[in-house]
Formats: sequence, structure tokens, C-alpha cells
Amino acid sequence: MAILGFVNTTHFDHGALSQLPGILKQQGIKRPLICTDKGLVGIGLVDTLRDAIGNEFEITIYDDTPENPVEAAVDDAVKIFKEAGCDGIIAFGGGSSMDLAKGVGIKATHDGPISHWAPLNGNPIGEIPPLIAIPTTAGTGSEVSSGSVIVTNEGQKIVFVSKTIVPCVAICDPDLTLGLPPYLTAATGMDAVTHCIEAVLTPVVNPPAEGVGYDGLERAIRQGNLKAAVKDGADKDARWNMMMASTEGALAFTKGLGAVHSMSHAAGRIKELKLHHGTLNAVILPVIMRFNEGSAPEKFERLRRAMGLAEGADIADFIEDLNAEIGLPRNLADMGVTSDIVPGMVEHALGDVCHFGAPRKPTADDYAMLYEQAMTK
Repeated sequence: MAILGFVNTTHFDHGALSQLPGILKQQGIKRPLICTDKGLVGIGLVDTLRDAIGNEFEITIYDDTPENPVEAAVDDAVKIFKEAGCDGIIAFGGGSSMDLAKGVGIKATHDGPISHWAPLNGNPIGEIPPLIAIPTTAGTGSEVSSGSVIVTNEGQKIVFVSKTIVPCVAICDPDLTLGLPPYLTAATGMDAVTHCIEAVLTPVVNPPAEGVGYDGLERAIRQGNLKAAVKDGADKDARWNMMMASTEGALAFTKGLGAVHSMSHAAGRIKELKLHHGTLNAVILPVIMRFNEGSAPEKFERLRRAMGLAEGADIADFIEDLNAEIGLPRNLADMGVTSDIVPGMVEHALGDVCHFGAPRKPTADDYAMLYEQAMTK
């Protein structure tokens, strides 16, 4: 079993979920709140979690996590957390459950609207209750990241960033992803790929994080594990490598992210569309790769090598072909995005924290053009 000691301690291997009771005791947690969703309840994975925890802990479950976590859901979970006298949090699910659990940690210990703690407001986030993160998808890497994305009551999709919301322990058990449907495997897998690529391209100097990003890309793309996991949901080796690529993507984006994410966050906040973050990243990534071409030629060539592409190959074309092969949408129009909502998305993208990590920062006109390209390609 791999024990990764980077931003937190991560227990990583098939069967790692068995470590949970001991970890709860180490963290002094007796009454955990489990933040999850009804889908995982329905397929029995929450029962698997309960069985792994055993009977010596008082478990409370919040399973109303929406696909794009909103502050109102965070408030509902905080109320349950306090009424049950919980002393810790278990995030169990994909990125949405992770984000919501971090939001619960913030609002359980901090007064006022959650927007008060947004990075641009300059108010540091203090300590939160102990948080254990257990991913059931291989995509966001939120189990090892310092970020949480919440749609506020005012309709802003904000990235909250603080070392204090990094889970104290993560359990990455690839067995929990066995049988994940092909579409969700593809969408979350491309989320991990996007993290690796955008982290590498940010101008921040952090060679160790950059090296982790290249390794994640090699596992997902060059070694063929993303395609293999989509093709066969029971491929344990592919699932192990995709979960590692996901974790590595988040370790890499300690460098920051870029315009793919600022555009995705702006689109993902539109509650009527209910757009999946990983799918948005996959569709937008080729457009931004063309926009970034020439901004970091040496990094582009190293990306090609990590992905197993020929020298000078068009990465954007490759990503578009890969998206089609693994069953993802061709463009944003196919996902329901229309031109009339572009101005609002442009405004949001310009203020998103990820915008400031782009190697080539789009202007308002650029973002409008990029959205149109992503809608029609």
C-alpha cells in the first residue's frame, strides 16, 4: 500500500477503505457526519462505507449533495452536523461531496455568508473540524487539494482556497470506482487530465508539482488507462492508475489552474443547465490549448512526450479525438449552452481565481470568442 505524505496523508490501494476505523480513532472522531449523495446511497456504496466503519462510531448522514454544491445545501448539512453533535466529517463521493464537506467545515466554525471567506475578500479561513476524504470517482483530486467550489446564495461560483480545508487524511481505494459507468469514468478522467495539463502550464515555478502533473498525464493517456477504464469498468489496474492520476492532478495544481477552469466554473454555476464540471473541462480544454499555443513551447513539448504524442503533434486535435472516442460531447451547444448566456459567463470567468493562473490571460473579448468556439467546434 502506498502512503503519500504531501499536503496530507493519503492511504492509497485496493482495499484501503479498511483503514478507516483506525483513522477515525487517530483523529479523535467519534460522531462523524458523512457528506455524500443519494446516487451512492442507491447503489449501495454508502452501505459499504458504513460496514467499513463498524458499530463503535455514531454515524450521521447527509445525502442531499447536489451536482454543483450550493450554499443552501451546505447550510442544511451544517444544521444536521450541529444538531447531531458531530465532531468530524467524512466526505464520501465525487468532487461535489468533497466540496460540500469542506463548505460544511467552514460554515460549522465560521459565522456569516460563505462568500465572506472567498480569496478575493482577504479573510483567512481558520481551522475546521477534522475532515477525512474518500473519493468514489477518479477525477477531481479534491481529497488532497486546498480548494472547494461552492455556488453562493448570490449565484456566484467561488473557489475557496486554504490549507486549513485540506482533508487531514485521504483514503483512495480504487475498488470504490469499479463499475463506475463509462460516461462518468470518461468525464471524471478528463477532469484529472485537465488538472495535470493546466497545472503544468501555469507560470508559477514549482518543478516538483509540475513533475507530478507529467506523471499523471503519462498514466492516464500514454499508458492508456483512461481508455481502458472507460472500456472495462472492472479493470482494476486501470482504475488504480486513474485514481493515482486524479490524485496527482490535484497535487500538481498547487501551482494553480487556468482559463479552462475559469470558463468551466462560470458555466457550471448556471443551475438550470446542471453541467458536469469534468465534462465542461473536457470540451473547453482543446479551445484553450489552441489559445495558449506559443505561450510555453518547451512545456507543450514535454506535455506531448508525457502523453505519448509525436513531436509537434496538435494537442488540441488529440483531445478532441479522445473526447469523441470515450463518448463525451462535441461542444458546449450539445450540452445546452446558448449564446445569450455568454456575457454573464464572461463576466464570471474574468473574476474567477483560476483566471489569474493562465499562461495567457484572456480579455473579456477573448473569453466571448473562446465560448463561441467551444459552442460550435
